[in-house]
Amino acid sequence: MNKTGIVKDTRYMDHDMGAHHPENPRRLEVMYEMLESPDMKGNFKNIPARRTEKDELLFIHSPAYIDRLAATEGREYTYLDPDTQTSAGSYNAALLAAGGLCEAISMVNSGELDNALALVRPPGHHAEKDRAMGFCLFNNVAIGARYAQENLGLDRILVVDWDLHHGNGTQHSFEDDPSILYLSTHQYPYYPGTGAFNETGTGKGKGFTVNIPLSMGYGDGEFIAIFERILRPIALEYNPDIILVSAGFDIYAGDPLGGMNVTPNGFAGLTRSIMDIADSCCGGKLVTTLEGGYDLQGLRDSAKEVLKELAGLSKISITDLQAKADMDMVDYAVRPVTEIHREYWKDL
Repeated sequence: MNKTGIVKDTRYMDHDMGAHHPENPRRLEVMYEMLESPDMKGNFKNIPARRTEKDELLFIHSPAYIDRLAATEGREYTYLDPDTQTSAGSYNAALLAAGGLCEAISMVNSGELDNALALVRPPGHHAEKDRAMGFCLFNNVAIGARYAQENLGLDRILVVDWDLHHGNGTQHSFEDDPSILYLSTHQYPYYPGTGAFNETGTGKGKGFTVNIPLSMGYGDGEFIAIFERILRPIALEYNPDIILVSAGFDIYAGDPLGGMNVTPNGFAGLTRSIMDIADSCCGGKLVTTLEGGYDLQGLRDSAKEVLKELAGLSKISITDLQAKADMDMVDYAVRPVTEIHREYWKDL
């Protein structure tokens, strides 16, 4: 058994964008209920959520944007973009989301925990320096990555993003910085329109943004094969001090916003693949945070399999999953990435 922590807090449910919005409190409710099931209860350590400090928000966001979000506190509804709004409790929930993730990173880095999953909302990876986007208010994983460097003294951070949608905000936060490597698989072309093969970073950060855009229809075996062929060699060559994961469960086969075919076993496989990489390069230090995912049953079942892998309650065979991959689909996705990034990564 691993010492696996979970960030959970009922105050995350105070962020409510309306009864019919896909990013709603029920997403967390079903996962929190799952944690109370007999086979899960008692296997995880609770990580206390805390409000993010202003100086931590400033790692990523502009003062004016932080003030704008703060001004929404206590107000019933404030529209920030066509699909993102706040309610009275949203600002506090957003502070607790980023702060809870920072606590998880701190506890994993110190060795108090082996790994962690932050079941928080609102999500974060679309949030830009100065604006909300795509259901996201503060960029939780970006704040967490900078926190690991500035407050914990870590040098190299790997951020892996398997959400259906490209993490434009995360990419833009670090695209000129070789100390944070960002790798994303995502459906393309699709919202938000970023994440093409040739977006590889800028300046000194050239090569440290790795985008793997995918057409619809990729499933368990294809995702695992892509991780093993692209993520593993780059990650081992980069040798990060910790790995952070933006875990979007909207690549689930039944997700209403998606077009991918990943099953709960596939999420277990993605987790196991990254755990194996973390074991090889950073003592297993791995912190995963919730991004998207809008099919409630898929969320519940898939998050459960991720947690079982993290805690060592199960160990799925990624070899068996890979054996089911359509290698033509894998080759189609991998070939242009390899051609572009071979210039930067000798092990590709």
